[in-house]
Amino acid sequence: MTQTEDPKERTRIERYDAAAIEPRWQARWDELGLYKTDLTDTRKRYYLLTMYPYPSGDLHIGHWYIKTPTDAIARFHRMHGENVFLPIGFDAFGLPAENAAIKNKINPRDWTMKNIENMRRQLRSMGATFDWDSEVVTADPDYYKWNQWFFLQFYKAGLAYRTKSAVDWCPNDGTLAREQVEGTERRCWRCGAKVEKRDLDQWYLRVTKYADELLDFSEIRFPDPIRIQQTNWIGRSEGAEVVFEVARDGGGEDIRVFTTRPDTLFGATFMVLAPEHPLVGSLTAPERKAEVEAYVARAQEQTEIERMSTDREKTGVAIGADAINPVNGERIPIFVADYVLGGYGTGAIMAVPAHDERDFAFAKRFGLPIRQVVASAAASAAGAASGTAGEPIEAAYVAHSDGEVLVNSGEYSGLPADEGGRRIVAWLAERGKGKKAVTYRLRDWLISRQRYWGTPIPIIYCDVHGVVPVPEEDLPVRLPDTVDYAGSGVNPLTRDEAFLNVTCPIGGEPARRETDTMDTFMDSSWYWYRYLSPDKPDGPIDLDLTEGWTPVEQYTGGAEHAVMHLLYAREFTKMIRDLGMIQQNEPWRRVFNQGQILGMDGERMSKSRGNTQDPDELVSKYGADTVRLFLMFMGPWDQGGPWSPTGIGGVHRFLSRVWALALDPHFREPGDPSSGTLPDGQDEGTARAALRAAAHKTLRDVTVDYEHFHFNTMVAKLMELTNTLFRYRGSPIAGGSEWDEAVGMLLQMLAPAAPHITEELWARRLAARGEEWSSIHASRWPEVDQSAVVESTREIPVQINGKVRDRVTVPADASAAAVQTAVLASPRIKELLAGRTPDRVIQAGGGKLVNLVVRDG
Repeated sequence: MTQTEDPKERTRIERYDAAAIEPRWQARWDELGLYKTDLTDTRKRYYLLTMYPYPSGDLHIGHWYIKTPTDAIARFHRMHGENVFLPIGFDAFGLPAENAAIKNKINPRDWTMKNIENMRRQLRSMGATFDWDSEVVTADPDYYKWNQWFFLQFYKAGLAYRTKSAVDWCPNDGTLAREQVEGTERRCWRCGAKVEKRDLDQWYLRVTKYADELLDFSEIRFPDPIRIQQTNWIGRSEGAEVVFEVARDGGGEDIRVFTTRPDTLFGATFMVLAPEHPLVGSLTAPERKAEVEAYVARAQEQTEIERMSTDREKTGVAIGADAINPVNGERIPIFVADYVLGGYGTGAIMAVPAHDERDFAFAKRFGLPIRQVVASAAASAAGAASGTAGEPIEAAYVAHSDGEVLVNSGEYSGLPADEGGRRIVAWLAERGKGKKAVTYRLRDWLISRQRYWGTPIPIIYCDVHGVVPVPEEDLPVRLPDTVDYAGSGVNPLTRDEAFLNVTCPIGGEPARRETDTMDTFMDSSWYWYRYLSPDKPDGPIDLDLTEGWTPVEQYTGGAEHAVMHLLYAREFTKMIRDLGMIQQNEPWRRVFNQGQILGMDGERMSKSRGNTQDPDELVSKYGADTVRLFLMFMGPWDQGGPWSPTGIGGVHRFLSRVWALALDPHFREPGDPSSGTLPDGQDEGTARAALRAAAHKTLRDVTVDYEHFHFNTMVAKLMELTNTLFRYRGSPIAGGSEWDEAVGMLLQMLAPAAPHITEELWARRLAARGEEWSSIHASRWPEVDQSAVVESTREIPVQINGKVRDRVTVPADASAAAVQTAVLASPRIKELLAGRTPDRVIQAGGGKLVNLVVRDG
């Protein structure tokens, strides 16, 4: 760069050209291995994890919204001298690849790997500091071998088991995922055939063992919505298990129910079994079988959400059998109804219509008795006095407060509801008809998928020896390289004779492989451990590195995974802990959920909707730094919102201003007499102090913003500092020590967010000083000079009759009297008062605002 001697003349500097700068620095960083983490380095460690992407083909702007602020966090911590590990990989198994393979008649592996290559290029274009040497791809046999190994350990420990469960089944395409069943008529997404429910033998992990432990969040910092969702999903309920004997034809069977309100047992006037309940078939009277079976078939076509809707009219069918209420001996009818779910509690309920809205609606429809057995103390006393305690009620009374008492409950009437409930449970327990109990909404994890593109479950079935685990030395069980979908969605492994037919590992008899593959959430339940040793051949994780680097310090990703990935991973961590593989209880210390970038139509971005934004186009036009910074400036990171490119040009202009400041501090605007002068009539000493104060205040605030992921306010404050520097550009202090310090701090504060432009300007800065190059990203984060940010003065707004008319500057420690004197001495205030004396001078907020109350005239 050349510079003329006369600062009044324009200095010619080249235009900020991101396209020339960014690829060059990305190549340089790769060449130097600048972001390869030495995992043995004993400096303070910071494991930063971001959810790995699914290789759908192209990154859209939503991926950038997740990844680039995370990269800024990594760079910020590196500049604080920490040993930061930011790995990346690909969640490569899954249904979209299989759907694409069926449609295009290709192997899903080919589709997936082609997409991964493209996404690697796009991720690198961000300028992110991912440690690519630690990459994992879950569809690689070297990775999924260890999924299989974990499964075998769980099987040995009794944590993996096989049982029958229902799936959505298409006669042409086999098992379907829930999202592949379309419309209220439940049609196959691909062929349009009617979808039915079918019971299949499937594999589960026994995660309910950890239900209570999963409710302990003391070692993990979740956002409140995630913690609440997981708590509700686990659904711990305390109450009682009650045994109802079935009375039919002189014989009977027991129906066990769980209730959180044993105090209402005297109000149970009928029972309801879920359509899935195993006793429905055996208890139904012969004359009722046809109607009951038809009802059960219809119920199986409904989703749980549809069945649980409070807006639906309640339906059900009497099965022709009665149960005996254990507390009063009453015979009460048994129904099958779809508002009871087989997967919650015992799949059977005692229906208390007076105190449950759904039971009330059902009882009204079918003309069943409604008996109130709980009331407020006041209502109970009033009813007893007037003789109306037994009158019909118009709606269910569902409140549960300390002031409730039992009514119409035999010897327990008049007792407080809680005490009465405890006594009833004790009475049942003495007679073997009930006990205190705890139940959970959480169910064991179904990991079986009847698909090709996933981790094969390492099990062999032998007619002689039964279920036989694949020997560990035979892992991995590989997916066949060739796959024939035969024009349907049926799992092709079921037709692959070479895959299916094996010999039994125990006796050598002919046997067959399991054709189910694992839920892809298995892949994502431990991948951060594998990042630490992706090439380890003799085990899934390196115990020493895992001990030193985990739990992960910070995890970033979407809130949509609250009760799936974020819960499965916690379960998996506790399972491998119990196998003695790790010592920690939680996978991560802290989880942050960024918001979601929606399409311009306000809908979630997807190719099918045509509302995605290709970041490559924006990078080509503006550069990666502009795109990164614009995404951080859009709004709070945890909120997201609809995508709009409005304003991205302004961010690009901001970076151009930073470029000009750093390379041309002496420029003066031709024809502007104020250009090059000190603002606000400052002298040089005051100006130097003001510039230092602005720089160090910004550093103080921006540091906090980075620490709390407040990227939008961080960018805004750097823009403010840039504006301040522009006011001093070309002035006598431009290019001086305070200027040089402020510009250097600006570059360092901007570096985590806009890494390319700051690296370029830092390199030029060092070259101009004759210093050897070193990366700005390896420089030490500046420290705040507290003496520079001490306020020597303060500005006070002055109102007259509630309207701001002036501002005065006073010493920071000015007394109330000194403030009043300064206000009344202000030329502007004197002019407005026009000789009048204020009736009152009010100093609000400890002198932060002054209001002069003056009478008109």
